[in-house]
Amino acid sequence: MIKIKNISFSYPNTIKQNVFFISGLNLQINSGDFISIMGPNGSGKSTLLRLISRLLIPQNGNIYFDDKNINLIPGNEFARNFAFVPQNTNILFPYSVYETVMMGRSPYLNFFGLESEKDHEKVTEILKLLEIYDIKDKGMNEISGGESQRTLIARALAQEPKVILLDEPNAHLDVKHQVRIFNLLKKFNAEKNITTIIISHDLNLTNYFCDRAILMKEGSIVFDSTPREVLTEENIKNVFGVNTKIINSQFNKQQFISIDPANY
Repeated sequence: MIKIKNISFSYPNTIKQNVFFISGLNLQINSGDFISIMGPNGSGKSTLLRLISRLLIPQNGNIYFDDKNINLIPGNEFARNFAFVPQNTNILFPYSVYETVMMGRSPYLNFFGLESEKDHEKVTEILKLLEIYDIKDKGMNEISGGESQRTLIARALAQEPKVILLDEPNAHLDVKHQVRIFNLLKKFNAEKNITTIIISHDLNLTNYFCDRAILMKEGSIVFDSTPREVLTEENIKNVFGVNTKIINSQFNKQQFISIDPANY
C-alpha cells in the first residue's frame, strides 16, 4: 500500500551543515498493518510520520500510495485516504468539540460545503465511541488535554481514511483512555481494514495490540518485525539504553516488559 523508497530529509542548521534526521530510508507498509514506530527522542519517528502525511517533503527519494507519488495526489483525494493526529495542536479559534470533529468530514462535503445527514450521523457515532458526546458543545479551549486529544482522534476517524497516522496518541490520556484508544484503533483496523501507524513510547501496549513494531535510531530503521521479535531485552538495551525484563504471563499467554529504573 505505502512504499517508501530511499528517502532523505534534513532540517537546516544555521551553525553546522545540515543535520540529517532520515537518510536513505526504505520501508513498505501493507494494507491493514497495525504498526508501532518506537525509538529514542530525536530518532526520526515524528519526521517519518510527517513525511508520510505530506507535512514535510523528502529532499531525496519518494513515497508512494497504491503506486502513486503521494505528493502528486490531489488534496481532497489524499484527505479521503490519510488522516493525521499530531502530538500537539493549537486551535486558534474556540471551535466546539462537535465542529472540530465535523472538520474531518471536509473531504466529503458538497460543492457548497454543506454537511449532509450522513455527515452528522458519522460525527455523532464517533463522538459516542470516543466518550466525548457529552462535551460536544464545549469549546476546545474549555476542555482538558485528554479530552482535546480524544477530539483530535475523533476528527481523524471521521475522515474514514484508509490510513491513520498518530503521533503519540496517548499523550495527555489517563490509563483507562490509553487502553480504550488502542482498543478502538484495533477495532477499526480489524473491521474496516484501516492501516494504522502509531508513534508510541509504551512498550507493553505495542506488545499487546500491534502486529508489527519498528525501532528507529539516529534516522534509520534498525528493527522491523513482530513486537515479540523486535522488543527483546537485548534490542531495547541497544536502542533505548535501559535494562528490561521480559515476563511471560501464564494467565493470557502475553509478554510484559518490566523496566528496571535503577539499573541502566
